Amino acid sequence: MTDRPVPRPAAGTQLGPLAHVRAAPATSDAGPRRVDGRTLQQIFIGAEQPETLLAAFADGMATLPGELGDMGDRLQSAQAGADWPRYGRAMRQLIDKYIRTIEQHSPAGQPDSERLREQLRHVLGITVASLLQHDPQLREQAITQAAAWKQWQPGQPLDGLENNLRELGHQIGVRSEAWHERDELLLGLFDLLLENISELLDDGAWLHGQIDAVRQLLAGPLDTSAVERTRAELRQVIYKQGLLKQGITDSKAAMRGLMGDFVQQLDGMANSTGEYHDRISSYALALREARSIADLNQLLQGVLHDTGRVQQQAAQARDHLANARLEVEVAEQRIAQLENDLREVTDLVRTDPLTGALNRRGLDDLLQSELARSSRGGSALSVAVIDLDEFGQTNSQYGHAGGDAVLRHFVSVCQLLLRASDSVARLGGDEFVLVMPDTPGADSMSTLQRLQRSLAQRVLHVQDHRVPVHFSAGLTQWQPTDSAETLLRRADEALYAAKREGRNRVQAG
Repeated sequence: MTDRPVPRPAAGTQLGPLAHVRAAPATSDAGPRRVDGRTLQQIFIGAEQPETLLAAFADGMATLPGELGDMGDRLQSAQAGADWPRYGRAMRQLIDKYIRTIEQHSPAGQPDSERLREQLRHVLGITVASLLQHDPQLREQAITQAAAWKQWQPGQPLDGLENNLRELGHQIGVRSEAWHERDELLLGLFDLLLENISELLDDGAWLHGQIDAVRQLLAGPLDTSAVERTRAELRQVIYKQGLLKQGITDSKAAMRGLMGDFVQQLDGMANSTGEYHDRISSYALALREARSIADLNQLLQGVLHDTGRVQQQAAQARDHLANARLEVEVAEQRIAQLENDLREVTDLVRTDPLTGALNRRGLDDLLQSELARSSRGGSALSVAVIDLDEFGQTNSQYGHAGGDAVLRHFVSVCQLLLRASDSVARLGGDEFVLVMPDTPGADSMSTLQRLQRSLAQRVLHVQDHRVPVHFSAGLTQWQPTDSAETLLRRADEALYAAKREGRNRVQAG
């Protein structure tokens, strides 16, 4: 096909805004003519001549940045000189360089629009649908919309698809809130059930530790690693409890067997004694009828024989009873030892499996004991609630493994620095409690400040990065009217006051 000039019509009203733009005076320093979007829209709507459209296209291209703008300048120059072959060559260059290469450089020759449509179909039909397994209605809508997007072709209307997609997103948002509320209610119901079971158990019941561990897990954010750690810890404890309970059951069964044997032997003695009584009665009758010394001697031999047999049975019963008593004592000692071991295994659940610090149940027991001791003797008791500064940022940057390393590092430094009588407990997340018996306020403040300095000196490395560990704390002293709840509340209020003042601070309250 040869390039042939397009006849240029006379200037007139058909050029519309474009003619007005061209009529504008130009200075020697002026760049290419620029036409705003509104003007271009009017041009394209009202244009009826090819030259008008080509001029509008050239002016529009000239407004673009970079090479496209340069191409627009060339088109403007060709159009201004009515050099339509030159205009056509520039258009072919534009098509070859900027339009055809889009499909050529797309992966597997697939246009970007097709790739985007395929990704949208994948998200709707597979990803979103898999997340809606528990809502068949929304899942079916997602699959239907995925099929509709797959069948859509360029040039077809998008309004219906867009409205359906927007409505699906709205419905998912509404339902997700309902699902979250339902999960919260179920967790609350489960926690209430565990609390009720715990109240029904005796103080020494073995289940207290397991129940408290699960309730502590439910109280915080449900992190997969925390759930898995608690599950592994409970399975280990339950396994050990099963072994110990089996030992207790076996020991009690042995005791029951001993008592059964003894009762059976006593029953045999009773039968023998009754038989002996009957024989003695028969000997008494025979004695009245005896007529000679030989008869009396024979009766005496029978009485002595029967009496000796009864005495022998009594001696055997006495020995058996002594042995049974000894075996019962041994069994009782074994049962007591097994029950003590079982309590110790249950106490393992009173420690935080991640850090080795006390958990909430361990803290409650400790505070109850220390408050009772302070009430009896009037000794000082200091309690501090500690919150690690910027822990959330560390957890986000280094992941759960990095956050766990920070928690373990903090507890290990506490255990190195504190006295044997002091204790550290983890309330959950990055919140801890220090219990310092026989420690006045000034001494406990010095202890916390020394702990801050020690953490600054013992640098933690996570993924080859130095991670600073510092904390804010609220410190309080025991008062005679305090309960564990009021003591912790006052320390917690002091902690928030320290947080308001800044970071790495200790506030007394």
